[in-house]
Amino acid sequence: MSSGAKKLWGGRFSGETDPLMEAFNESIHFDRRMYAADIQGSQAYAKALLKKGILTEEEQQTLDKGLESVRQEWQANTFVLQRGDEDIHTANERRLGELVGAVAGKLHTGRSRNDQVATDMRLWLRDEVKQMIGFLRQVIEALTFRAEQDIDVLMPGYTHLQRAQPIRWSHLLLSYAFWFQQDTMRLEEFMPRINQLPLGSGALAGNPFQVDREWLAQELGFSSVTPNSLYGTSDRDFVAEFLFHCSMTMIHISRLAEDLIIYSSAEFGFVQLADAYSTGSSLMPQKKNPDSLELLRGKCGRVFGGMSGFMMAYKGLPSTYNKDMQEDKEPMFDAVDTLSGSLQITAAVVATLKINPAKMQASLTGDMLATDLAEYLVRKGVPFRQTHHISGAAVKMAEDRGCQISDLSVADLKTLHPSFEEDVLETWNFEKSVDNRSSIGGTSRVTVKAQIEMLKKWLA
Repeated sequence: MSSGAKKLWGGRFSGETDPLMEAFNESIHFDRRMYAADIQGSQAYAKALLKKGILTEEEQQTLDKGLESVRQEWQANTFVLQRGDEDIHTANERRLGELVGAVAGKLHTGRSRNDQVATDMRLWLRDEVKQMIGFLRQVIEALTFRAEQDIDVLMPGYTHLQRAQPIRWSHLLLSYAFWFQQDTMRLEEFMPRINQLPLGSGALAGNPFQVDREWLAQELGFSSVTPNSLYGTSDRDFVAEFLFHCSMTMIHISRLAEDLIIYSSAEFGFVQLADAYSTGSSLMPQKKNPDSLELLRGKCGRVFGGMSGFMMAYKGLPSTYNKDMQEDKEPMFDAVDTLSGSLQITAAVVATLKINPAKMQASLTGDMLATDLAEYLVRKGVPFRQTHHISGAAVKMAEDRGCQISDLSVADLKTLHPSFEEDVLETWNFEKSVDNRSSIGGTSRVTVKAQIEMLKKWLA
């Protein structure tokens, strides 16, 4: 049985902790992944205590070497957890004491687990966000490369899942590249808000030994210190914001996945996933299922659910630290794992995707040029609102005759408006229609190339 006296907080307690409560209270099974951040923070704090004369140089070096030994045990997967190691801070301090003796008890001078865990989380998340930005850039690179490679391919553009206007396949890919660029920029802009140091705030009221917090921030690579100790120990806005950014990125992944799922179906046949990212059916041998895309779509709900769950735990807390904050780590860890894996799968799916340009071209129909017909009359001086109705009448005429709008003769069109001339036949050209959309951001070859170059320059 573990006794209260062996716990970091045990001096006040004389009775035993219920084993059920002990298991309910512990977080070591998930926060152990912050072991390196916890050790890094402790090594820096030991140096700060040395600067204040609380540790001798020999004691600081002993603690530093001991902490390095603890780190190596974690890295080698030889660290042995003991009953009573309720969290990563307790486990590391307990093992440090076994290695270096009583001097380990000096390490916690003026420090609380409240400022310690807030520091660990920021250190850990800062490194993960940097890696996540790299994964996002890989997705953008894959989309940009495919857009450049497949720039000649035309396809139907859809609104309301109905055929609308012809676009370049590259234009669609680039729309997602720009969404992921925004996701990347949001994470980059978020970094300064993670990169505030809480260490030195104590449990809530501040540090009584006047440790140099600005020196600590510099030592640990933080750009600033939290300006208020109550805020420093209890702020988890950075977790909430991170979960929001992850949710937005997963939404973009999910939407891309949904498009590709639809376009890979037999009814469309525009794209085909590589075998490496597909599975079959246990019953129907002909099936090739886009499981990678379906999982990406499904995992969006998982990340969003983690965010909403955390926000509900966070919303009602009184000031400073409360144990509810233990619920901040699992959704943060899960969001990192889920989004990091999802981004890598997304990049691989895009890079290996096969497209069927002939199917895309065959899906372009004359009615998709109805807007171009209205624009033809605009160029003849007819107001657009009037041309819109005239083009709609042409669509109705074609429907009544069971033909495409492009099958209507010039004489037929003249019955709708006298401004139609022989050159109207040039309207029935999908490539021309696409290249007419040549303002910034449009789907013409020139503007799509400009978008590609914009992204390549940004990625460089």
